[in-house]
Amino acid sequence: MTNPEILEPQDWMFPIPIAYGPGRLSEIGQRCAAMGLSNPLIVTDKGSSDLQFISQLYDYLARAGLASGIFSDISPNPRDDEIGAGREAFRSGNHDAIIAIGGGSAMDGGKAICLTAKNEIDLWDFEWEAEPVAISPDKAFPTLITIPTTAGTGAETESTAMVTHTGKGMKFCICHPQLKPSLALLDPELTVSLPANLTAWTGADAMVHAIEAYCVPGFHPLCDGLALESLNLISKWLPVAVREPDNLVARGAMLVGSCLAGIAFLKGLGHVHAISHMIGAEYNTQHGLTNAIILPVVLRFNLPGMEDKVKRMGEAMELEDLSVEDFITEIERRLDEIDIPRSLSEISVPKGCEERIARKALLDSAARTNPRAASLAEMCLLVKTSLNKAR
Repeated sequence: MTNPEILEPQDWMFPIPIAYGPGRLSEIGQRCAAMGLSNPLIVTDKGSSDLQFISQLYDYLARAGLASGIFSDISPNPRDDEIGAGREAFRSGNHDAIIAIGGGSAMDGGKAICLTAKNEIDLWDFEWEAEPVAISPDKAFPTLITIPTTAGTGAETESTAMVTHTGKGMKFCICHPQLKPSLALLDPELTVSLPANLTAWTGADAMVHAIEAYCVPGFHPLCDGLALESLNLISKWLPVAVREPDNLVARGAMLVGSCLAGIAFLKGLGHVHAISHMIGAEYNTQHGLTNAIILPVVLRFNLPGMEDKVKRMGEAMELEDLSVEDFITEIERRLDEIDIPRSLSEISVPKGCEERIARKALLDSAARTNPRAASLAEMCLLVKTSLNKAR
């Protein structure tokens, strides 16, 4: 991929319709009208409701003659009670679609609201490991459009969403095979205003997605290929995007890399996410930052014995030294380069929570696809090390 190509508009149909390119948010009104929509509900997070891309979205929809409303009561780690409130906003506003715009929390919130907007099914009946509930044709899910404004979560092409169960203090993955975004709109101009720290945290999140997905056992060449291409883009362009926030080539490459990694982890994730999900559920930490801190600890646990996969990842990242130890050292160097803290305690996660977090992490669906199973004692040690000195 050459630099000019990154700035050219592209339309892809795999795995869903994707419109990529700078400035393509301007097409949203016409695209919604072409889908027969008249009154979409915009879903975003609390920190994004007053940002420029929301007012731009309103304007583009209005120019196409569409009404719209907004629901922005979504936390950094979306909660089940917020999803219930969003469902009521959808119904009371007589909306016919959901446009999820923002970072990972907005994506998760919009998708979760979509799952429950037109039926009386309990949110937790959509849990990942449960048998998919039957959806009658008259209760079909509303049209879903996703517009990421960070290059990290990669949540724009699937229905999966992470939601905190407030009663249990745990995060669970919810989804349904009949819910697919009708359009993912990837406009790198929307990520230019992202501060350096959020650029780093979300970009590191995408890197974790690619690494964990590729390390999941099993033959899945589609996901593995996307994970490696994602690593290639992220390793080259994440430091540039952090240093040069207005570099649209870097922003575009990161947005594509994030999207590829998000598709790749349909194969599964691992202990980084299993621990991070539970830390986020209890302490409301930023997800990508939490992942980035934990990553080296889990790599040291997982990678010995995985030399072939480490070699492929190192080649994708254009590294000269391809041993397990050199790969981990290089990952740690890159985390230092983008100013990722070196322990969870530095982001106010209290010590003493190791066993509780470990027990919850072992129940997370991501733990089941980690390449190496962990006992409770081993998971406790991973959490403790992440708390004290992750690298």
